[in-house]
Amino acid sequence: MTTGTSTADDGWDAGERLGVAEVRALQLERLRATLGRVYERVPFYRDAFDKAGVRPEDCKELADLARFPFTTKADLRDNYPFGMFAVDQADVRRLHASSGTTGTPTVVGYTEDDVSTWADLVARALRAAGARPGHKVHVAYGYGLFTGGLGAHYGAERLGCTVIPASGGMTARQVRLIQDLGPEIIMVTPSYMLTLLDEFERQGVDPRTTSLKVGVFGAEPWTEEMRREIEERCAIDAVDIYGLSEVMGPGVAQECVETKDGLHIWEDHFLPEVVDPVTGEVLPDGEPGELVFTSLTKQAMPVIRYRTRDLTRLLPGTARPGFRRMEKITGRSDDMVILRGVNLFPTQVEEIVLRTPGVAPHFQLRLTREGRMDALTVRAEARPDATPQERADAARSITAAMKDGVGVTVGVEIVDPESLKRSVGKIKRIEDLRPGG
Repeated sequence: MTTGTSTADDGWDAGERLGVAEVRALQLERLRATLGRVYERVPFYRDAFDKAGVRPEDCKELADLARFPFTTKADLRDNYPFGMFAVDQADVRRLHASSGTTGTPTVVGYTEDDVSTWADLVARALRAAGARPGHKVHVAYGYGLFTGGLGAHYGAERLGCTVIPASGGMTARQVRLIQDLGPEIIMVTPSYMLTLLDEFERQGVDPRTTSLKVGVFGAEPWTEEMRREIEERCAIDAVDIYGLSEVMGPGVAQECVETKDGLHIWEDHFLPEVVDPVTGEVLPDGEPGELVFTSLTKQAMPVIRYRTRDLTRLLPGTARPGFRRMEKITGRSDDMVILRGVNLFPTQVEEIVLRTPGVAPHFQLRLTREGRMDALTVRAEARPDATPQERADAARSITAAMKDGVGVTVGVEIVDPESLKRSVGKIKRIEDLRPGG
């Protein structure tokens, strides 16, 4: 399904109209200013630049950024809570933070101008997705310290949309709200969208009959197979949005509804690189690797060469020719499972599960240790109407596809419908039960 509503004559802002040469010139101007600001105002960056033997004035062209050190999540945690800020705390208007479930949380801050810029970029993203002023936007991202809910909310309002701040959870109520309030746009994680579709069908409602026209999905990697599953079951355009709190939040990049060919990065505000995950070497456009971002306009907490751990590659722009695209995220370098010498990502399993008859698009990977060897079990939910024979066939099909397509032998369990834990935010695909896991 394609709405075809996003065109060059329909409200593009000045940044979207820039050509490639103009974008590069603006990036260099803003990059040099940002490097100078963090060197002057953030002790961490001053020390890091000094240790690397570089100073802001050494950046004469964009390629010189490769001489500067990376920033990692560990650096943010080491400087918790406010050590990475480049402004006085009196100038900070918003704080967001990670959950901290795996250690010290990371805190990010926004000035008044940062909040406004963020709203502008999410509005730009929503327009590229097909949203228009007057549309109703059902925001089912979590609100609070997570950047998803409020980021989407402010951007939708900036575009002139009516916001339904549903947040996450209370799935049955969300289904009722969608039916009663008639939103055209939904913003949610793709895994929770599948949960909503299951609830529609459980209530005897065909999701294809709702008012929804576009789904803007982010916060976790998802595959083309999942896009097809959602679009077929709900009769909407499913497009990808990308962002991360450390750089801004949602709205760093957006897939355009008319092409659905990757996410255009708003390069007037963010400078992307793709590097070798092991060596850190900058890779040419078109080569897959780890995505790295430098913020160009962030005031409260600029980041220099932030290693996202997300895996993708950079491609020329299409629907927005001045901005490069990033392919849909294929996985994260820190989510990669090495099983008996084979590199495996949850998205590879998702592709197999989604094309297997008899199972729902809900699965989990369980890692265990058997003697000295690691073992992986794919646990996939059966569809409610699946017969015992269809369950057995699905298990055999997934086992064979993993062996033939990925190159590993795994165990497969077809579990009862709705028996795997649902997530209203980022889904946790891997359950590591190994000692020390």
